[in-house]
Amino acid sequence: MAIRRATELTPTPRTSPLPPAAPQPIARPSVTSSERSFTSTPASPVQARLNELRGLMSGHTDRAEEGQVLAMFRGAPAGELNQLLAGLSREEVHELVEDLDDRLFGPDNRTAFLDLLSNGRVGDLSVENRAKVVQALQVGRTDGLEAKTVVAIFLATKGEPLTALKNLIDASPDHLDLQQLVFHDLDSDALRAQVLAHFAAEAPAKSSRVKVLSDIDDTFYVNLKDDRFPKKTVYPGVRALYAELDKGAGPQADRPGDLMFLSARPSDPMGLTEHFTRSMMHDHGVTQATVLSGDFAHLIGNQSIADKKFENWGEVRQLYPEYGSVFLGDSGQGDALFGAQAAATGGGDMRSVFIHNVTHLEAAAKAEYAGRGVFLFDTYIGAATEAFKRGLITRGGLERVMSEAGREFGDISFASPAQQAERKAELDRDLTEARAALR
Repeated sequence: MAIRRATELTPTPRTSPLPPAAPQPIARPSVTSSERSFTSTPASPVQARLNELRGLMSGHTDRAEEGQVLAMFRGAPAGELNQLLAGLSREEVHELVEDLDDRLFGPDNRTAFLDLLSNGRVGDLSVENRAKVVQALQVGRTDGLEAKTVVAIFLATKGEPLTALKNLIDASPDHLDLQQLVFHDLDSDALRAQVLAHFAAEAPAKSSRVKVLSDIDDTFYVNLKDDRFPKKTVYPGVRALYAELDKGAGPQADRPGDLMFLSARPSDPMGLTEHFTRSMMHDHGVTQATVLSGDFAHLIGNQSIADKKFENWGEVRQLYPEYGSVFLGDSGQGDALFGAQAAATGGGDMRSVFIHNVTHLEAAAKAEYAGRGVFLFDTYIGAATEAFKRGLITRGGLERVMSEAGREFGDISFASPAQQAERKAELDRDLTEARAALR
């Protein structure tokens, strides 16, 4: 697919109506000072280069034009090279690679271009542009030359920049995230093993950073078994707790974007399920999150669902060995089983497990799960209080969850005054415990 060059639109002149007595001159559109400035200001050198590049890729691109593209990327200073890539979208970079050809008799321009980005000039590329190139190669099939290029970019990136690169790939607005890339798009077991070994070797010592893993149904909002709130209610305080766990309790707040949803909903090759989930979460105020889906083989039965979530978590641990994990789930669909299994895993990778009690488990069941490393809670103020006690969120973080939970509770239209009173009693009880913890 060729990259289309944008065309300039010129305003159509307007005419004044003609009185019957005599023709009137045509009225010219007035030109504002800002329009004069726009039309008279030449394009910046980088913008001119981008226009030239898009022109070369417009329509059929012959070998001479491909040679000009290669020369442009080879000869650009590091700053201009990064600005060129920053000015292109992920889709444009993908189209650029697709329009360069390897020929049976003649130059292998696609190979030369990908080698340039992953070997010859990878040291000049910013982490953001390395992520953009990897994401562009993830569009469509990622095998053969594209897969080797992705691996080469990973191997050329080390330490904290590697952590940043992985997180940028996970910030993709669709299902093309890091898990999809490493465990599904890379068909070669040898290349996958090489990447994972590099991730393990370059991981800094574990700190307070965590990936915040969460279920969706009856954890984020009411959808399956919870009869305590109106359907589709987003639980008061859950979004605030996500944000505070993401920030962490270290001396400096961690970067945002460490929220991952472990869903039992089956994935599909086109990513439609994840797109639906992302859209739903976005509509409810969660704009930065990765979605890890289930499959049809693990859709029925709590233990089966727990097994799939444990498998997904195992992949997260391999992708991010420098992070610990925190999990939030509910008591209705295998989450407590997964949480207990994860808490029992050696290495302390699962820092805490919080299970939303939506099935009215009594004190004996809560005590049993507590003995297995699983904390059951009734409100998100209760979960936040326990997270504060465990050093996962700050004092200010707990106070923010308390404030948001109270405000959001007031916006819920309960089915009956009795239902509202029961939930208010739980909230007040946990508010009292939170204040005691703060004192």
